[in-house]
Amino acid sequence: MQLVSFLQRGVARYGVVEGDGVVDLTQRLGAEFPSVRALIAGNGRTRIERFLGRGRADHALAELSYLPAVPDPAKIICVGVNYHAHRAEMDRKAEDYPTLFIRWPSSLVGHGQPLIKPRESERFDFEGEIAIIIGKAGRRIPRERALDYIMGYSCFQDGSVRDFQRHTSQFTAGKNFVGSGALGPVIVTRDEIADPLDLTLTTRLNGVQMQATGARDMIFGFDAIIAYCSTFTELCPGDVIATGTPGGVGAARNPPVFMKPGDTIEVEIPGVGLLRNPVSEG
Repeated sequence: MQLVSFLQRGVARYGVVEGDGVVDLTQRLGAEFPSVRALIAGNGRTRIERFLGRGRADHALAELSYLPAVPDPAKIICVGVNYHAHRAEMDRKAEDYPTLFIRWPSSLVGHGQPLIKPRESERFDFEGEIAIIIGKAGRRIPRERALDYIMGYSCFQDGSVRDFQRHTSQFTAGKNFVGSGALGPVIVTRDEIADPLDLTLTTRLNGVQMQATGARDMIFGFDAIIAYCSTFTELCPGDVIATGTPGGVGAARNPPVFMKPGDTIEVEIPGVGLLRNPVSEG
């Protein structure tokens, strides 16, 4: 099952993908579940299935104005330097625990929407990632049960303003410029992915492959990330965890390669989706 959030006539809506269209769940379930996050929290999946397979798509996917796959997460937790190749290219020492930082919802856009390169910097870098969407609340989750807390997966673009990121030892400034990252186009539910460690990720800038690797190169796997994060905070339905970027980022290249207005950046995860965004300046 694939869930999508979108705008129609300026109103936020969500639905389930059916072929090349979307069944609008806002008009069917909106009174009970006003958003995709509310649907996840309310375990509303069984309510969706009766609308599928009946040829009742309300909108064409090609005509959607996409929102981030979860427009209003309570938390966006990001894992830094979590692939062996990326750790090596950034010359970072091995850590005993995941390196974490937080993004705000305003820093993300949906599929097809422009990423905004801030005018304050010429070092706007790409970082394709696999995002996990939390499906149920949990605190101090055992690692052996951690995957049960995943509702689904999505593509993530952790657009990074490198100079601001490196002003201090904390990443916050360089990761939270408005519209600098993206999440989508859809959430693919966990049952569609047999083993998340088999997922592969490719990032392309203007059609040129920049990153390509599999989740098995992660230093901390999905289960370890969930277990660790749930130690210090309660994970809630609809929370987004971006699990880190592989090697090949622009800052590590010689010469460096950064995104500029007019570019197009793509993150593709077979079985999950293709997240594509143009780049503009703001």
